[in-house]
Amino acid sequence: MAAQTNVSNDLVWQITRNQNCFLVRRNTGGGSQFSRDPLNLVNKHSFKYAGYANTKAVGVQGTENGGVSVTTKKPSNPNQPGKNFVTVNYGPNAGTRKVYKGVADKTAQNGYRADLREEAVARVSAVRRSQKAKKDTPAQKPRGAKARQAAEKAQE
Repeated sequence: MAAQTNVSNDLVWQITRNQNCFLVRRNTGGGSQFSRDPLNLVNKHSFKYAGYANTKAVGVQGTENGGVSVTTKKPSNPNQPGKNFVTVNYGPNAGTRKVYKGVADKTAQNGYRADLREEAVARVSAVRRSQKAKKDTPAQKPRGAKARQAAEKAQE
């Protein structure tokens, strides 16, 4: 039988909410607070999204080869945090719908964290969109007075 900790998620959050290594404070924008936690789906400093403070958490990150890595935290063994992470990698050729379904299923299984399903799928979408190559748009042709000026220069 594995030993359980007596520390609740709420207590961890109350102790670490003002100072932790993931906290980013900005003076602009009304003193906004953000989080660099890899298990934080929206990078917002709040208890709901804090992966380090919750026993069940989901993280989505892009990989170097253009794929997506989905990390979940197992609540079963809190005393060994190094063994609590399960990572599923989707390659760059994996279909977007397949990745969405995998993330949605991961958050819905056995009541894991259904409240994070929408944010997780949105994060996958944003990561996939950022990995796409930018299309080269041709320069727009000048119109009106600029077109006349260009035509006059071409005739000279």
